[in-house]
Amino acid sequence: MRVLQVMAGAEFGGAEEFFTRLTIALHKTDIEQRVFIRENTSRSERLIKNGVEPTQLKFGGKFDFRTPWALKRHIRNFKPDIVFSWMNRATSMCPVGDAFVHIGRLGGYYNLKYYRNCEHLVANTEDIATYVVNNGWAKEKVHYLPNFVSEKRTQPLDRKTFFTPKKVPLILAMGRLHENKAFDVLLEAVSRLPNVYLWLAGDGPLRLDLEAQAEKLGIKPRTRFLGWRNDPEKLFATADIFICPSRHEPLGNVIVESWAQGIPVIAASGLGPKNLIQHGKNGILFPIDDVKGLANSIKYLIEDPLIKERLVIQASQDYMNNFSEKIVVEKYLNFFEQVIR
Repeated sequence: MRVLQVMAGAEFGGAEEFFTRLTIALHKTDIEQRVFIRENTSRSERLIKNGVEPTQLKFGGKFDFRTPWALKRHIRNFKPDIVFSWMNRATSMCPVGDAFVHIGRLGGYYNLKYYRNCEHLVANTEDIATYVVNNGWAKEKVHYLPNFVSEKRTQPLDRKTFFTPKKVPLILAMGRLHENKAFDVLLEAVSRLPNVYLWLAGDGPLRLDLEAQAEKLGIKPRTRFLGWRNDPEKLFATADIFICPSRHEPLGNVIVESWAQGIPVIAASGLGPKNLIQHGKNGILFPIDDVKGLANSIKYLIEDPLIKERLVIQASQDYMNNFSEKIVVEKYLNFFEQVIR
């Protein structure tokens, strides 16, 4: 089977990370791949290191005529069974053809006008799949396929690296520093929890605002803004609790990462987290924007290590049953076989 993948993603992002993981995983199977990405040195190097040689294209705006022409030429030469395009720009630049099956992959509630030439759509949550069907797509053409995350475990960092005492409760959060992620709510909650330290990994437009908020709340000495990190496994291994306070979170890759890394998770009850977490069984949910509810949830886990252990055991089992690399890759292979048959 020949699969040609196209990704015109941003420098950082959950979809971009999963694209890289899935591409490397498919390389280990019998599938023959060709991979096209927007010019990105770090992503290209990572793929090459794992045996995948990507072709880098510009994927510019509406006046970029070279990228669609190059894709058309490569598709004609490679003769793929499947063209698998990720998100709006890559999908819209793929040529129309009847010699291959065109599959578009959505990681959010995207404008479906970009996918008119696709024969099938893949959604990474059941709710996104429902959204697509409700907007006119035939149910048999819309498929839910989950993500998997890195299962690699590692040794924890020395907390001294970020001037954090050894035995204090350490909570971790990560993501783009944007209003949707509600890190302002997390900072307010930390201000109600003396001696708790926070590591916040990520960057974005609200970084200066969040740093100013931490200063105003008097928790700047207990808060570490880490910027973008390429070693999330080490952060998970070092922290005691992971927090996902998002106001809007269609999937929640970070929750699945927490499960894979064996760290208990507390999340705001947005669409993605609600679909993943069974409250009190494999994680803790709190109402969106509820500072007091989040603070109480953190306190609850800090004070009861047996509850933490029980949550981790169940979450790890749920991960292995539904979101492990082996399970998800097998689902993709079966899906590819189905659509070309």
